[in-house]
Amino acid sequence: MSQVADPFHREPSPLLVVISGPSGVGKDAVVLHMQARNVPFHFVVTATDRPARSYEVHGQHYMFYTTAQFEQMIADGELLEYARVYDQYKGIPRAHVRQALASGQDVVLRVDVQGAATIKGLIPAAVTVFLTCESDEELVARLRARHTELEQDLLERLATARQEMNRIPEFDYVVVNRHNGLDAAVEDVMAIIRAEHCRALPGRIEL
Repeated sequence: MSQVADPFHREPSPLLVVISGPSGVGKDAVVLHMQARNVPFHFVVTATDRPARSYEVHGQHYMFYTTAQFEQMIADGELLEYARVYDQYKGIPRAHVRQALASGQDVVLRVDVQGAATIKGLIPAAVTVFLTCESDEELVARLRARHTELEQDLLERLATARQEMNRIPEFDYVVVNRHNGLDAAVEDVMAIIRAEHCRALPGRIEL
């Protein structure tokens, strides 16, 4: 039988928290709001080969690479997980996760649903959070409000999002980011992190 760690000499271990969910549910907004509130965590920026949008900054929103550079990282085994979605590569640099965990802070990743499943398979102790919104109508409204896709691309994203909603049972937690409810969603994520740190038998993160 496993023994509970000495409650008087608990050594806190960093968590690996994976925030995922369909396009348009506010994954970026949740992470940025946590940073703005000075929540102590290390955010590992996702790598991609898609062009940066006008407001995006390399190293802050994504790590932007050419397709050739991204495929070289795949060949060299430098990515913890990667996928090609909507004809674009996205992935998490393995070395960045190791460095972040070594800092002793909790590590937060923002990945798509497929990537979250891959990470959970590789690292069962990862804490996976599925972020969603309150209704299908709200999801449609948010995607349309971004004005970043052509109509056909938007319809494809909607179809994918509806399929991804069926995968909620694969996740440890689900958080609803309601319209004008970002603060509440962030509080829910922070509560999850606090609860995970209170586990009697915390999981071990091994890469």
